[in-house]
Amino acid sequence: MKVDKKALIRWKVYLDRSKMYIGYINLFMMVTIFLGAIKNTEIGTFLIANVYITIPVLIILFIFFALLLGYWDSKQGIRSEEMRNLASQNPVQMEMLETIRKLKHDQDKLIEKIDQLERSN
Repeated sequence: MKVDKKALIRWKVYLDRSKMYIGYINLFMMVTIFLGAIKNTEIGTFLIANVYITIPVLIILFIFFALLLGYWDSKQGIRSEEMRNLASQNPVQMEMLETIRKLKHDQDKLIEKIDQLERSN
């Protein structure tokens, strides 16, 4: 049985891209379950009684904490380090990096030779 590698890779890319959207659906489901679990408590009763006020406030708080978390992640460089690690495991990207390093090294050699020629004239 012959496996079409390109089709498998394309499907994997589609699945990877869909993870973000599935995360949004998962978040909505968790909030729904959370609200269902606390609806018989004092806080739940208050939230449901003032739903037109609490939902916008909760959305604003969620956005604020999401931005704060994103800012913290950017300052710590966690995502950058993760991407660097993933790139180092990707053979195509490593080949490109080695090619760039070789080109840079060759460029430095050429600049040295040009400098030598200019000094000798």
